[in-house]
Amino acid sequence: MTAAFEVNPDIRVIIPAFNEADSIAAVIKEIPNSVTEIIVVNNNSSDDTVINAEKAGATVLTEDRRGYGYACLKGMDYIAKQSNPPSIIVFIDGDYSDYPEELDKIVEPILKNGYDFVIGARVKRLREEGSMTPQQIFGNWLATFLMKLFFGATFTDLGPFRAIKYDKLLDLQMEDKTYGWTVEMQLKALKKKLSYVEIPVRYKKRIGVSKVSGTVKGSIFAGIKILGWIFKYSIK
Repeated sequence: MTAAFEVNPDIRVIIPAFNEADSIAAVIKEIPNSVTEIIVVNNNSSDDTVINAEKAGATVLTEDRRGYGYACLKGMDYIAKQSNPPSIIVFIDGDYSDYPEELDKIVEPILKNGYDFVIGARVKRLREEGSMTPQQIFGNWLATFLMKLFFGATFTDLGPFRAIKYDKLLDLQMEDKTYGWTVEMQLKALKKKLSYVEIPVRYKKRIGVSKVSGTVKGSIFAGIKILGWIFKYSIK
């Protein structure tokens, strides 16, 4: 790793949000001042997500096509149209399950050690009891086990709280529109031989019900997506 990446980095945060009116303001307000811009992508919400995000000081975009990946891609498209590209992009969920104040800890390996990509790993000792469903825990284990088996990866989690150098993110040419976004990023990072590290982060019960792991349908579709990406790359 190189010694240092940038003294005064331009860090942008992308927060996909679908019906997160009760949590989005808390997420925004606890993001450190080291961030240049907070971008909330309203993913066809029917509640006050937009109003509450705007009041909290975020830039709010709207993506009517439902899907986690669609929302992330909308945020990236907005950034791509700006004249000054950022140094680092951070992704975090809008449900307040992560601790936004840990963002500086997430980007530190990029700034101090030159890593390309950092995952906030939701390790058991730092997780609030019940914050991850059994299907989430099993799905994370299976996906990371398969990535280790096929690619020699050292990932232990598909955690949504993550940071990546902006130029490296563009190189990945992200495309998944729904549940496979996180695993696609990790698989492509492996294929592109990006340097990466996991940083243990705290994790708590989300506000509201998960749109993915909180339903049988969501869990099944997420599992199919994740396994599909892994097997797609394993046979290339």
